[in-house]
Amino acid sequence: MAAGGFCKLPTGSVVVALNLPRPAADGTDCVRVLVHAQNRARALTRLRNLGMRAVYLRGNAAPPTPDEITAVLHHPDGLIWRTAPDLGVGPELVQELWHPIRALLRRPAASA
Repeated sequence: MAAGGFCKLPTGSVVVALNLPRPAADGTDCVRVLVHAQNRARALTRLRNLGMRAVYLRGNAAPPTPDEITAVLHHPDGLIWRTAPDLGVGPELVQELWHPIRALLRRPAASA
């Protein structure tokens, strides 16, 4: 289920893109996570350090698009997400803005 891919940049760093299930969801909702790091191993380590323990990159089936690369390079954390597009909709047609990763990991407020 976790489609993903990477792109090596001219500077030697990489951008890794992964489609993952949304944390604390019933598994029907997926998010597209982008990570900018020095190499693929460090990108995956950044996600694992945030609590996403079962994150692996197998193959290069869904590499980041040029627009996604631009978005993650311009974000100060180099780690962003948005809802993954449906199978029939390409990433270029998604209208949702990118969010910082802390917005994904934020736990909903407990109701009294």
